[in-house]
Amino acid sequence: MPKDRPVKTGLKASQRLRLKRTKRIAKRSFAIAPKSIGVIGDLARQRAQADAAIVDARKSHERLREAIDILPQGIVFLDSEGRYILWNKKYAEIYNRSSDQFSPGARLQDTIRVGVERGDYPEALGREDAWIAERVEKLFHPGERHEQTLSDGRVILIEERLTEDGGVVGLRVDITELKQREASFRLLFESNPVPMIVCAMEDERILSVNDAAIEHYGYSRPEFEKLTIRQLQAFEAAPPWGGDHAADEQAARTWKHIKADGSLIDLAIYSRQLVYNERPAVMLALMDITERKRAEMRLAFMAHHDALTGLPNRNLLRQRLDETLSHVRRSGEKLAVLFLGLDNFKGVNDSLGHEMGDKLLRGVARRLRSSLREEDALARLNSDEFAIIQTGIHRPEDAVLLARRLLDAIGETFLLDGNSVVIGASIGIAMAPGDGDESERLLKNADMALSRAKNDTRGTFSFFETGMDAQAQARRKIENDLRAAIQDDQLRPYYQPLIDLKTGRITGCEALVRWPHPERGMISPGDFIPVAEDTGLINVLGTQILRRACNDAARWPDEVRVAVNLSPLQFRVGNLLSVVMDALKSSGLPPRRLELEITETLLLEKSNQVLATLHALRALGVRISMDDFGTGYSSLSYLRSFPFDKIKIDQSFVRDLGANRDAQAIVSSIINLGMGLGVTITAEGVETEAELACLRSEGCHEGQGFLFSRARPNDEIAELLRAQANVTLGSEASAQAQVA
Repeated sequence: MPKDRPVKTGLKASQRLRLKRTKRIAKRSFAIAPKSIGVIGDLARQRAQADAAIVDARKSHERLREAIDILPQGIVFLDSEGRYILWNKKYAEIYNRSSDQFSPGARLQDTIRVGVERGDYPEALGREDAWIAERVEKLFHPGERHEQTLSDGRVILIEERLTEDGGVVGLRVDITELKQREASFRLLFESNPVPMIVCAMEDERILSVNDAAIEHYGYSRPEFEKLTIRQLQAFEAAPPWGGDHAADEQAARTWKHIKADGSLIDLAIYSRQLVYNERPAVMLALMDITERKRAEMRLAFMAHHDALTGLPNRNLLRQRLDETLSHVRRSGEKLAVLFLGLDNFKGVNDSLGHEMGDKLLRGVARRLRSSLREEDALARLNSDEFAIIQTGIHRPEDAVLLARRLLDAIGETFLLDGNSVVIGASIGIAMAPGDGDESERLLKNADMALSRAKNDTRGTFSFFETGMDAQAQARRKIENDLRAAIQDDQLRPYYQPLIDLKTGRITGCEALVRWPHPERGMISPGDFIPVAEDTGLINVLGTQILRRACNDAARWPDEVRVAVNLSPLQFRVGNLLSVVMDALKSSGLPPRRLELEITETLLLEKSNQVLATLHALRALGVRISMDDFGTGYSSLSYLRSFPFDKIKIDQSFVRDLGANRDAQAIVSSIINLGMGLGVTITAEGVETEAELACLRSEGCHEGQGFLFSRARPNDEIAELLRAQANVTLGSEASAQAQVA
């Protein structure tokens, strides 16, 4: 079969035509296939490279996002049309109410408008469109940083910069806490009543002051800002900071500043470092301690000086004496310590008043100072005692000359507010090193010498002697033993009967304190009562005797009273009324059976408190008796001050009454006075029949003394009272037999 003869396939003509066309196309395709395969390969490779670049870009984008997400500030990237490209988590947190509007391609202007419409920006209220326009203007023309306040009160600091392609990179910082601290600082600084100054640490220039500083210093604000802190200082001094700044914070420094009027003030300055307007600075709190410093100086002066006279006190005297003794030990010289005590100062003080007494003391201080050399020291020890240290002497006669000069100076009349006052003085002298080479010993010995001068012959001087120390030691032992005796309740009241001179009966008993010492036997009241008075033990002692006397008398017959002596010191404590009421209540003794005896010296004080206490005691029903009448200063005037129930004639007028006409006249006058006043008259110290006869003839009501009985313990008194209850005494002899 020929090759080109078509094979019959059973196809139609149209089908054969399409087949031929397909074969022709296939032949052409096979002819160009080698060229097309090369092109297709290049495209595939380019596509793969592009895909790889896209993958790398996505990875870089993710890394960039991860990097900016860890930043504490908000970051946003915008394109040249203000559309969002990228932002971090902090940015979304800051604008949490608008974060749902953030998406790539969204415009910042649109998100701002949504926020404005929702009220996210209260500063845009009432001018929304203008505010949005201003915000967009700042976005594409950024300048200084600015702040934005959100609806929840947060304050955002905004800073924006343009990129090379016209885009925007924005920074957002939440400065709410910083603004709050600034507000607190303004409140602390501007409204603080304490003057405060902020100054630069670099050049010490004052940057700011509060109103309190302007008012306190007197400078205006512009004047302040032209000064440095160093120019306020009165003296050259380092600023209150430097070195270790951290250690200096809050530390107080003391400065002296000059106010605008030129006056100086002392300041306690507290400093704290801070940053002010982006400059290292320090804030100073300025506490004016001028008055405190003056008060401290006054206190320091008062601690070493007498407030009335301005003289050194005992403490400063001791210091100066220590210094002088140190010099004396090296030089071999001598010194004398002179204690000067005014005589009868209390009488002058009480009669003319405390104000006049103070003037007298100041006058004495001036005279003493003018009588001494510059190198001699003068001090006031207490109310009416002064001390002098005389240096540079070689023999006791030098101290004698000074003592006489001082006594002469004090003895001259003082003219005080038109009153002529004459007063004397006594001086005790101790010499160093003979009488001691230590200050305390010398002061003690001079004090003992003064006591000798006062007790022996007032108005003169006395040197210390060794025997004085022994006497002082004995007195000290009595004081110690007395304290122990009071604590152990060893002291007892003994009772001396009071006799009705008409009937001879015992009408009462005076309680007299006795001290039966376990080693020394019965100690005389003359030995321990003065010690009790001087040491203040008389208050406790008096209370004990009062209570025991009331308890004893409560068991006596109802018509017999008990008399108890009171010390003026017991009135000064202020609780005497309650002490008496307690003694009466605890014992059950009726107040009418208690008689309290006081001396005229108590009324010398002319105290309203004393008179008020006496009236209160008398209102209780207690009888008040004036003891030792006639021995004081103004007895008759005291009888007008208080309505006494009894007057007791002092035994000095009763002694030898039968032979002493002057004493008889005085006693007769006192008895007549008592009768005229309607008070009971009792004579003390009756010891002879002649004295008793005179008293009875004058009409004296009661007698007391050894003629009738000595002081007896309570059991003996109780026995006498029981005997009296069974016997009616009708004569003087029977009365004496009763109490003998």
